[in-house]
Amino acid sequence: VARLPEDVRTRAAALLAALPHTGRPGELHTLPRPGGRPWRLLLVGVGQGDEEGWRCAGAELARAGHPEGELTVGLPADADPATVRGLAEGLWLGGYRFRLPRGAAAEPSADPSGLRRVTLLVGDPDRHAEALAQARATAAATLLARDLTNLPADRKPPAALARRVAAAARGVAAAVTVRDVDWLAARGFGGLLAVGAAAAQPPCLVELAWRPRGARTHVALVGKGITFDTGGLSIKPVAGMRLMRKDMAGAAAVAAATIAAAELRLPVRVTALLPLAENAVGGSAFRPGDVIRHYGGLTSETTNSDAEGRLVLADALAYADRRLRPDLLVDLATLTGANAVALGKGTAALYSDNDGLADALRRAGAAAGERLWRMPLPTDYLAYLSSDVADLYSAPEQGAGSVTAALYLREFTGARRDRWAHVDMSAPSWADRADGVLAQGATGWGVRTLVRWLIDVASADGPRPPPPARPAPRRRISRA
Repeated sequence: VARLPEDVRTRAAALLAALPHTGRPGELHTLPRPGGRPWRLLLVGVGQGDEEGWRCAGAELARAGHPEGELTVGLPADADPATVRGLAEGLWLGGYRFRLPRGAAAEPSADPSGLRRVTLLVGDPDRHAEALAQARATAAATLLARDLTNLPADRKPPAALARRVAAAARGVAAAVTVRDVDWLAARGFGGLLAVGAAAAQPPCLVELAWRPRGARTHVALVGKGITFDTGGLSIKPVAGMRLMRKDMAGAAAVAAATIAAAELRLPVRVTALLPLAENAVGGSAFRPGDVIRHYGGLTSETTNSDAEGRLVLADALAYADRRLRPDLLVDLATLTGANAVALGKGTAALYSDNDGLADALRRAGAAAGERLWRMPLPTDYLAYLSSDVADLYSAPEQGAGSVTAALYLREFTGARRDRWAHVDMSAPSWADRADGVLAQGATGWGVRTLVRWLIDVASADGPRPPPPARPAPRRRISRA
């Protein structure tokens, strides 16, 4: 689409011939042209030219540094919507960084590259409008999840995190309800109450709902929301505690994905449940060996207070099953270190008895650039959960930590057991360095997979609902 002058094309070809150029996704070379127009040409690799290759290319372009604040990208004449979506997502995500300013505000700093405007040159702009809208909503949601997860724990105790989620949802037609500790106690949320018992700030349950008219499918998303995890009485060493502000990344992901579904007005009902608590050390902390009665009546013998995430998820899953009665139930959690031992830093563990649901989530993750690997749910491992004094051990000591955690959670899904999936995403929720679309720190992992999956669910359900009488204001992608 962008026809470069012949001399520029000749010099670009000569530059690539003289360099060890492989064309791998994100590989970037610069051709300076002082006094020319364009005054600088960026040549970026896209690999095989699939969506992920363009996503990586966009991220590298965003990080390249743009003192003029603008960038024009010429795409192939036959670029399809997936190409544009990948490139746009990469551009929006790649320039992210999180810094707390010196003032009282706690928001990320501006894009470090200085990039303010990007012009995409395509053959048929109208063809790509929907792809760009999806990319924008997905990127905005991912950055929201990164913001929430990166915040230091002192800035996001349960009630404060609930307020931040409510503020983020104000720009879309999503309803937010925050259940306080009295409401939880009256209804028997024993797991959430036990985990939050020793903290100065009490636990809460956030329910975030997008309810479009005429939706035929109801999806419930549950996210682990431990705002800081000391390990409780089974206290972590300092090194293991340092990054525990990220232990609510699952809650951030499901909240952000629900907001994106509302912004895109997807014709699928989505309810996100965020059980929020801080796992602290104190005289009122729950003890290894305590028996907890969860919402719905099942009991757990707690073997390790550092396995607290499954206790709050158990309550939320049981509540989703008994009260919300969704068609599909998915939970995301930074649950076990065993996930990283099995699959490394870049892949989440996926558990489900439903082949169709597991395949749909895996395909959505592959399309979005987030890997999931399906793990087994062997029935003979259920014996590990057998307690002499309660219905279940919360954390068996026999090993297979990620598998037994998933088996434990499955016991609380009730009638949704055959329509439930669990994603253990502890390892990929945090990046030690910038890589592709990932910035150092919180990755917002899971948002892109969930949004892509919800779009697929909505596509199967039918057309979108009509727009509201007064359209919601467009949310900004970044906050300076």
